[in-house]
Amino acid sequence: MKGNNKIAIIGAGTIGTALGNILSENGSAEVMLISIEENVVRSINEQHINARYFPGHHLHNELRATTDIYQLKGSSVVFLAIPSVVMLDYLKSIRAGIPENAILVNLAKGFGCKESTVVECLKKNFINPVCTLKGPSFAKEIINRIPTGFTLGHPGMDIAEQVSSLFKGSTIYLDYSEDIQGVEILSILKNIYAIVLGIVDAQFNSPNLRFLILTRAFREMMNIMLHFGGKEETIFKYCGYGDFTLTALNDLSRNRTLGLLIGKGFFTEHVSHELVLEGKTAAIIFYEKMVRESGDGQRFPIIAELFKIFTEKYDISRFVSTILELEER
Repeated sequence: MKGNNKIAIIGAGTIGTALGNILSENGSAEVMLISIEENVVRSINEQHINARYFPGHHLHNELRATTDIYQLKGSSVVFLAIPSVVMLDYLKSIRAGIPENAILVNLAKGFGCKESTVVECLKKNFINPVCTLKGPSFAKEIINRIPTGFTLGHPGMDIAEQVSSLFKGSTIYLDYSEDIQGVEILSILKNIYAIVLGIVDAQFNSPNLRFLILTRAFREMMNIMLHFGGKEETIFKYCGYGDFTLTALNDLSRNRTLGLLIGKGFFTEHVSHELVLEGKTAAIIFYEKMVRESGDGQRFPIIAELFKIFTEKYDISRFVSTILELEER
């Protein structure tokens, strides 16, 4: 069934391992994980477990791992499962190993180079066709074969079909969008607004207020996405409504956790760096970019107020009442 179909996943962390295992079990391709962590590679190849990220989970016997970038050769699809902040520099350093005709599929959520999305950075630096895969997807659930939805942002259905064929018959369900910019932007914004919902829930155990703020946050996310060139329909796909609500309302979310800490008054720079959060950095980048472009710091009041939390001495007890008042003006 596999024939000569070979795919690679750069990154053997939680999401890379989980997707690699699902694809290996599905049998549609030979799967190779590329990692810089030699102990992880040994663990996968010798014990069929990822002792660092999934120590209690037996991996499919045919899932393999390597530190050799030249094992990328012959791959028709290369999934990118490493942090966005290191993505571009790392891929440039291994450029010689990446097949020129391989489809690159971005799994990372965040900015890739300065204020550009990962896909924008990849398109500027590589000739490969580029897709993005985003949705409400905790890796622990994926590896345990829980049905999971992703939006595949793609440049055309011929490319989309090559990627989607890998998942047919698996527990991964896809919807599709040619609005790659919108898919990428939403994957960044959902982390920002998950922090907001965490703050609200830390201070008020109120379903009414939670879903009032959730609705306003969702609306503000859509308007920011439109501002940066996305399309309205994209927010109703897995990458939009689904990914946002998962991240904003589930306590496994790191950015929601940051919001809970802020709301309870426990936020410090040490806590922020320890949690390795995308939302804080993204909120600052988005807000400063919007102010430069429009000169209106209050056009998007929720993100404007969150920006103050990260950059000023701020009375957190005023956060909710302030964003409610700003919205009504």
